[in-house]
Amino acid sequence: MHNTAIEPSHQTKLKNRRRFAWAVLTILVLTVLSAVIIPVGLIMPFRSQSQRGLALAFGLRRWSPSLTLVAAVIAIALVVWLWSNSRWWRKAVLVVALIPIFSAAWFARQNHFEWMFHPLPDPTYAPATLVDFVDDRDMVVAVEIGGDAVAWPVRQMGYHHIVQDKVGGVPVVSTY
Repeated sequence: MHNTAIEPSHQTKLKNRRRFAWAVLTILVLTVLSAVIIPVGLIMPFRSQSQRGLALAFGLRRWSPSLTLVAAVIAIALVVWLWSNSRWWRKAVLVVALIPIFSAAWFARQNHFEWMFHPLPDPTYAPATLVDFVDDRDMVVAVEIGGDAVAWPVRQMGYHHIVQDKVGGVPVVSTY
């Protein structure tokens, strides 16, 4: 009696390859989503941030455009290969899988920080004695030119990052 290895049929090999392709497609989706979501979660104003976390976030921001482009090309190849001999509901899943991959590829090329921080369109100013939203303990950015002095609360500048104003008749731009 001989123990001979039974070679899997062509159908079994093809089925295993298709399973592997589905697994790779799933890993690609999770990878590209992680590459763009992790930096958004780690780089937040007014939250404590670790040096390691920021290094990871900026590393992902630097590599995510290339990573998402390569992932999109691989995903397209996998979807094209998996498309034939797939049932309608699997074809729908393939199309749905491409949505986060293409979205991540687009998002990786955006500077979403600019979406969050923009100048106030029409800021108004008031003497410190008339405002109730600035406390004596609040940090401010202060400028004095020609005897005219202004102060902008850091808490507000943290969300808008820029103030355009005139101080002592001189146009100034302040950022934080």
